[in-house]
Amino acid sequence: MPDSVIEQILTTATHAPSAHNRQPWRFVVLKDFSSKKHLSDAMAAEFQRDLERDEVPASEIEKLVNRSRQRITKAPVVIILCVDMSEMDSYPDQRRKKAEYLIATQSASNAGMQLLLAAHAEGLGGVWVCSPMFAQEIVQKVLELPKSWEPHAMYFLGYPDVVPALRERKPLELVVIRR
Repeated sequence: MPDSVIEQILTTATHAPSAHNRQPWRFVVLKDFSSKKHLSDAMAAEFQRDLERDEVPASEIEKLVNRSRQRITKAPVVIILCVDMSEMDSYPDQRRKKAEYLIATQSASNAGMQLLLAAHAEGLGGVWVCSPMFAQEIVQKVLELPKSWEPHAMYFLGYPDVVPALRERKPLELVVIRR
């Protein structure tokens, strides 16, 4: 995947709306195999520990961990989306601290959705996964991220060999209230 395409996708992502226009999103782009393998190995170890604590059968653990590793290492480009609270407002009370964190997270999510739409517009396939939320410290350490960069999501991007069928969606009647 050309660097110019990645730059265009990231540029488009950064035009997402954000709370207070603070733009709390941060992106880590992984293209080289060694970086992706290092991340996948560290995350796989954490994932395996979690599955063992959940008493998942060993054969199932092996399948799940291997799938996770392959998704990271085989994707041509992996982008980690982080939230950075360092420029968001600071409040003394828990209610507003929580709200500020949520709007920063929503802002970063907007950028992530914009990233996927931009990738699609470039003819790329994209998959969003939330696994960094379950291994934030590991991801931060392995990728040597600034302390304020909190990993929230991971995107696998590449040119698809096959376009998969759309997954079934809930009907509007179940998700919309009209008054």
